[in-house]
Amino acid sequence: MKFAAIFSIVVGVGMIAQWTMSYLARQIPELKTEPIRIGFHLAAEMITALGLIVSGIALLRGAGWAVSCYLVALGMLFYTAIVSPGYFAQQGKWGWLAMFGFIIILCMISLALVL
Repeated sequence: MKFAAIFSIVVGVGMIAQWTMSYLARQIPELKTEPIRIGFHLAAEMITALGLIVSGIALLRGAGWAVSCYLVALGMLFYTAIVSPGYFAQQGKWGWLAMFGFIIILCMISLALVL
């Protein structure tokens, strides 16, 4: 369970950091071109990240509700790791696809360990 907890916290913090850096570097052109769509997307990403962080901490503390919360957060992460690469593939940024593939593999390992 420790692997799952640490994985969850690291990915959650990483998601928030990545979006924060992209925002500060003004690398989210959709804020001007598609503000409503990207707004909903960012909300979903932040909810996923917070769910991962909270459930990871709960797993480390052995909270009774931790596994249920973790499974929901992990499901959200699976979804974003499957959908998000399309954006980068469209731009030919293949390194990002490799990263998302790696995250999916770690998700599966984590899921097996928790279940």
